[in-house]
Amino acid sequence: MIATPESLGVEGSVVAAVQWLKLAVEAVGACIIGLGVLIAGGQFVWALLRRQSANFNAIRLMLARYLAVALEFQLGADVLSTAIAPGWEEIVKLGAIAVIRTALNYFLSIEMKEESASEHEEKVAAQASGEG
Repeated sequence: MIATPESLGVEGSVVAAVQWLKLAVEAVGACIIGLGVLIAGGQFVWALLRRQSANFNAIRLMLARYLAVALEFQLGADVLSTAIAPGWEEIVKLGAIAVIRTALNYFLSIEMKEESASEHEEKVAAQASGEG
């Protein structure tokens, strides 16, 4: 629940400001995910219409980049939440969420590196076979 300006004292104002900032950061993360899904979905449909299955890996990699950036924003919102967490139970929940998001981001980055390396190898192989 977001605090209102009528909260008493400076602490109440700080809590309210952090809650609004957290909400804004979460919204930015959600918008990034939405934008990535729209772009990837459009490219996917376009590739299907043109019958180009080779583009699917590039589409996955592009969507993964959007997801990774969005996860960073969501993790930032989690950090803000810990600043105003009322008790240990809330901090433990936020910590668990942060660990899960960090792990997701870590494995997503590994997959993106592998996908980029695979794309690079395919391009090199295609260029080598075209030259020979």
